[in-house]
Amino acid sequence: MVLELHVWGPAFSLPSIEAQCLATIAYFSLAVPQDAWVLVASSDPSVSPTSELPALRNGSTWVSRFRNIVDYLRQYSNGEWDLDSGLNGSERADNIAFSSFVESRAHALVDLSLYVTSQNYYNTTSPAYGSILQWPNQWILPPKIHGAAKARTEHLGLSSLDLQAIEDQRQREHSAAVAAGQIPKNFIRRPRDTVSGLLGKKSQQNQFRLEAITDDLFEPLEEMLGEKMYLLTRDSAGPSSLDCLALGYLSLALVPDLPYAWLRDAMKSKAPRLTVYTERLRQQCFDAAVEVSHAVAPSANTTSSHLPWRAPEQARLTTIGSTLFNAFADSVPILKDVRAQDRLRVAAESSDSGLSQEDSKKLSTFAHTQKKDILVNIAYAAGGLAALVGYMAYEGFFSSEGFDDDELEDEPITEFEPETMQAQNFLFG
Repeated sequence: MVLELHVWGPAFSLPSIEAQCLATIAYFSLAVPQDAWVLVASSDPSVSPTSELPALRNGSTWVSRFRNIVDYLRQYSNGEWDLDSGLNGSERADNIAFSSFVESRAHALVDLSLYVTSQNYYNTTSPAYGSILQWPNQWILPPKIHGAAKARTEHLGLSSLDLQAIEDQRQREHSAAVAAGQIPKNFIRRPRDTVSGLLGKKSQQNQFRLEAITDDLFEPLEEMLGEKMYLLTRDSAGPSSLDCLALGYLSLALVPDLPYAWLRDAMKSKAPRLTVYTERLRQQCFDAAVEVSHAVAPSANTTSSHLPWRAPEQARLTTIGSTLFNAFADSVPILKDVRAQDRLRVAAESSDSGLSQEDSKKLSTFAHTQKKDILVNIAYAAGGLAALVGYMAYEGFFSSEGFDDDELEDEPITEFEPETMQAQNFLFG
C-alpha cells in the first residue's frame, strides 16, 4: 500500500510553507523509496483526525508530527527506513537533545520572521497562503496561524516587529482622542514607522534582543557542524533525522525572499558553514525549486520536480459546511471554550501525544473537568433565566389585559377623589 503524506502546500520555492512538513518531506525523500509514497499538498489540517499537518496516512491509520512519523516509519519498515540506524548511544542522545533545541529556538525565529514581522507577513506570507488554500480556508486559516505565531513569541518582547498592530493601536488612540474632543500633540498623525526605525529606538533594545536570539540558534549549530557534511554523522554515514528537522527550519530562514530579511542576513553573517550546509541539503532533498503548480497539477509538471506529488482532492460541500460551522463555533465565546477543552482531551488521549500514560490521564481529566465546569455554569445561567421568565409570567408582566386600546378610549375621565386632591395639596402646596 502506498503511503500518503499530507502537508501544507509549496511556498517560497520550497515544497511546503511549514517547517515540520519540510522536515518530513526531507526524511521521506532520503529514506523511503519513491514508489512507496505520494506527497499530497492538502493544506487542510482537518484531513487528519488530530487536525495537524504533516500527517501520514496508511489505510485507516493516521500519524501526525515529524517525530511520530519517523518512529512509525521505523516500525513499519522493520528498521529499513531508519536514517538513525547507524547512530551510537551518545549520538542518539545528541539527536534527541538537539532536535528539541532546534524546534524550540528555530520555531520562534521563523514565527518572528514570517508572521510577526508585519512587512513580511502581509506582503509575502499571507499571499503565499492564499495561493495554496481553497475557499473558505483562505479566509479562515491565515488569521488563525498569524495569531498563534504572535502568541507563541509574545514572551520574547519583540512586538515592535508587528507594525500593523502598532498602527492599529495608534488609530484607536487617535479615534478616542477625537471622540473626546481633544487631540493632544502626541496623538497627531505621524508618518508610518519602519521596522528598522522602530528597532533603533530605546538604545536599540529590540535589535539587541534579535541579536541574542539569533546567536542562541546559529552559533551552537555552526559549532556542531564544524567541517562535517552533516550535524551528527560523518560524510559516509549520511544524514540523520536531525539533519531533516534542521533543514525544515533553516530553509525557511534562508530561502524566502522577504521585504525585511533580517533572519536570512543574520544566518549568512553568523553561520556561513551552516548556510552552505542548508543549501546543499536542500538541493539533495528537494532538488529543483518547487512551484504551487507542481502540487496542484503534478501530471503537467512531471519533469519539474522529483517529489511524488499527487493532486489534492477538491473540497466537498460537506467539508466546506463543516469548515464554516467550525469557524462560527470557534467565534462564539462559550462554545469556543467547550470545543477547546474537547480538543485538549482528544490530544491528551491520542497515542502520538508524546505524553506518558500518567500525564495523559491527568491532562485528559483536567480537560474533562474544565468542560464540565463550563457546562454546569451554562446550566445555572439557563436555569436562572428560566426562573426569571417564569416569575415574570406568573406576575403578569407578559399579560395584555387592561391595555386594550378600544377599552382605554371608551373609559370615561373621572374627577379626582378628595383624598387625591389632599395629597396633591400636601405635595405642591
